[in-house]
Amino acid sequence: MSRSFRRIAQRAGWGVADQALSSLTNFAVGVFVARELGPTEFGAFSLAFATYLFALNASRGLATDPLSVRFSDVPAASWREAAAAATGTAVLVGMVLGACCVLAALVLDNVVGRAFLALGLTLPGLLLQDSWRYAFFTARRGRDAFLNDLVWAVALGPFLAAVMLSGQLHVQWFVLAWGGAAAVGGLAGAVQARILPRLSLAARWHRTHQHLAVRYLSENITFNAATQLRLYGVGVISGLAAVGALRASELLLGPVNLVMMGVGTLMAIPEAAKLANRDLAHMRRFVIGISVLTASAGLVWGLIVGMLPDWLGEELMGATWQPAVALLVPTTAMIALLGVWAGAWAGLRALGAARRSLRSQLLGASVFLVGALAGAVVDGAAGAAWGSAAGNLVASCIWWRQFHLALREFQPAPAVSPS
Repeated sequence: MSRSFRRIAQRAGWGVADQALSSLTNFAVGVFVARELGPTEFGAFSLAFATYLFALNASRGLATDPLSVRFSDVPAASWREAAAAATGTAVLVGMVLGACCVLAALVLDNVVGRAFLALGLTLPGLLLQDSWRYAFFTARRGRDAFLNDLVWAVALGPFLAAVMLSGQLHVQWFVLAWGGAAAVGGLAGAVQARILPRLSLAARWHRTHQHLAVRYLSENITFNAATQLRLYGVGVISGLAAVGALRASELLLGPVNLVMMGVGTLMAIPEAAKLANRDLAHMRRFVIGISVLTASAGLVWGLIVGMLPDWLGEELMGATWQPAVALLVPTTAMIALLGVWAGAWAGLRALGAARRSLRSQLLGASVFLVGALAGAVVDGAAGAAWGSAAGNLVASCIWWRQFHLALREFQPAPAVSPS
């Protein structure tokens, strides 16, 4: 048991390290671009980045989420063929959505259009690189996922330097540099795995796994939509200052997201999927442990932030510190409750219970959004923060109820064809 725990802890460590590197790379690029470009062109970069996030969720839902669920406990040969199909599917998603970005660029014909043109050209490489991360974690090769993200981070240096030396300080060149470096990471992933992405398997992959893929795609989009609509709604109800305070308070809890993504997504789903076919009781204890870990991380980090002196907080965040720290208690509660249902989410994914997972996401996202907006009506930013926490409390009950129902229904999956 001790040896098993050490192996899981090691994989969790690689998950957190990989997510931290990926997030810090994107954060650094954002800061660098914001510094080098004016507000208008940085706004165009932000729109391109938001579009990339949408494409990322689409790719994960259609390609790598089914891979994590169905191929976490299979022979190496089956994983290799499945990885070729999943990464090929990710590239195809990038090509289709990239073509849409190029068409949008032709219509817009302005600074946003130029950013979208660059994104469209690089989107296949961006999605390929991300798909290798999930493929490696599915095979319990977290170190390879980390090294792949490291390749992307290192490649960014020369690409950005080339833009700076050229003097072409325009948004499209920064997007090309960022996406071009990701393409290097995507190619490096193929070398690491010794597998070529196979677009020819994408159609069969989708047919075989569409009962999972369509629901996971809907689930991913629903979560992002609820998050964005909450901010838009709070802005309409209570003004931009309330939105700024809410986002700043969540930014203070940002490091917890590294734990949730690294442990709850990259590591937990493949690990729980393996346990599901071997020992359901052990799997249940495992996902409960994931929830305890992620919820505790939120509470502990919120306590640490609350102990920071005001002078240090103001050095870090300037005038936004006071509005942000005023919302720290409800925001900490919201993040901790997100951790409470993170284990049930991973468990439902591992069980392949896509119907119950989608139902949980639709209901949970709805109560989260309604709670935040109702709170904003009552008490502005503070009400929105408490309403968000209340929504996550209800969502936690929904997720765990659906998880326990899925446990009763679960039948171990037979051997699956990779594509």
